[in-house]
Amino acid sequence: MLLEALSSAILGLALSWAATHRLAHRLPARPLVLSTGVAGALFGAFVMHSALEAGHLLMVLLGAVIVSVASLSLLLRPAGRLRRRSATA
Repeated sequence: MLLEALSSAILGLALSWAATHRLAHRLPARPLVLSTGVAGALFGAFVMHSALEAGHLLMVLLGAVIVSVASLSLLLRPAGRLRRRSATA
């Protein structure tokens, strides 16, 4: 279980680091993004480990990646300004 936790934390950190380099203009502060990626990966690994029990390392890591990406996607802001038209226009 320690290997799963360490691996998922490293995966979450790598995903969030890649997101900050690729989408820096659409994300908030870097420490928030990095901690969100790691926390999401650890939570995903916990949920998958609880559901599958021991011996399914690849599935646990897949769950960690999915939850980490989902939590990072919640931090994204719109790319451009939102252009709202009034109801009368």
